[in-house]
Amino acid sequence: MSSLATRSAQAVRQASRRSTRSATPRLVAQPAGTKAYSLLARSAVLSANSASRQPSVTGVRGVKTLDFAGTKEDVYERSDWPVAKLQEYFKNDTLALIGYGSQGHGQGLNARDNGLNVIVGVRKDGESWKQAMEDGWVPGETLFPIEEAIKKGTIIMNLLSDAAQSQTWPQLAPLITKGKTLYFSHGFSVVFKEDTKVIPPKDVDVILVAPKGSGRTVRTLFKEGRGINSSIAVWQDVTGKAKEKAVALGVGVGSGYLYETTFEKEVYSDLYGERGVLMGGIQGMFLAQYKVLRANGHSPSEAFNETVEEATQSLFPLIGQKGMDYMYNACSTTARRGALDWAPIFEKANLPVFEKLYESVKNGTETRKSLEFNGRKTYREDLAKELKEIDDQEIWRAGKTVRSLRPDYKPEA
Repeated sequence: MSSLATRSAQAVRQASRRSTRSATPRLVAQPAGTKAYSLLARSAVLSANSASRQPSVTGVRGVKTLDFAGTKEDVYERSDWPVAKLQEYFKNDTLALIGYGSQGHGQGLNARDNGLNVIVGVRKDGESWKQAMEDGWVPGETLFPIEEAIKKGTIIMNLLSDAAQSQTWPQLAPLITKGKTLYFSHGFSVVFKEDTKVIPPKDVDVILVAPKGSGRTVRTLFKEGRGINSSIAVWQDVTGKAKEKAVALGVGVGSGYLYETTFEKEVYSDLYGERGVLMGGIQGMFLAQYKVLRANGHSPSEAFNETVEEATQSLFPLIGQKGMDYMYNACSTTARRGALDWAPIFEKANLPVFEKLYESVKNGTETRKSLEFNGRKTYREDLAKELKEIDDQEIWRAGKTVRSLRPDYKPEA
């Protein structure tokens, strides 16, 4: 085995041991009255015995009012919309799903599996058309050109990309006639209408269901019987039933629970989060830390393990399970002390960047950049070039070798 692979294997085993220790709470036999049990066990016991750490819940079946850090919000659950009720509610509707990308694929298959009447509208004989056929959508029965699908549909689910929504709107708008419902999964086009020119007709309900994850995740969680978290919003309520319709559709496309927001807040938080810690920010942090380690003589395997591998495989899952303090309690005293000291330094350094980012989202700068880039004829080629540049960076090339050493590794297709 090469020295790189050897060091990677050692680092992976070390991270695995840390992950195993942290992920398996275990009480250690002690004399009566002692408190010398493992940190994670201590955390688990404290969580179990402290009612103050649990969310305050009131409400009835299907709708709950939860206390989110002192702010009460209504949460809508799928338990109030069993499949039979969904089918009855939408028995006279045809869901015309326009676009078959990530969200279109996931939401469409979930709605179909829930027994709803779904048709797909995409460009005939394009890649999405071929993909839809592979997924069982039948041309002339459940698969149509976009304009024909909109004419047939009563609920028009516009899941085209943001740029495509803007580009196609002049052709699609006249087909969205009185009595139909216009559905989005992102507030982008409607909120930034000055840039996109997407202005919904005045005589239709306009609603939003925004799953908090990719279309692949929407589909996977549905198949696992769990459901994804989603937000709902109403832009225009002509019938007086727009909100109820949004909740029902949210459940129909695979949501486990839904919370209410506005079109504006959804798009601001979504664009901000993606450019921040969800994607852009974390990529920048990973790369900066890796570069400093390499500049100070650390090997690629060590730098990757201490930057990405331990974060994604050991520590971040703990945050997802029970929060930041749970992750801290799973780590050594030295790690805790240093992290607690440096966290406010990073917060202070990053706050101006995040404030600048939010303003760039709110004033439409990010929207205009997105529309310009994604509207290019060379969009796919330009994007592929940028992604290849990332893939070719040393940090991610080293990561491929590190991942190959995981016990559950499966070769990439």
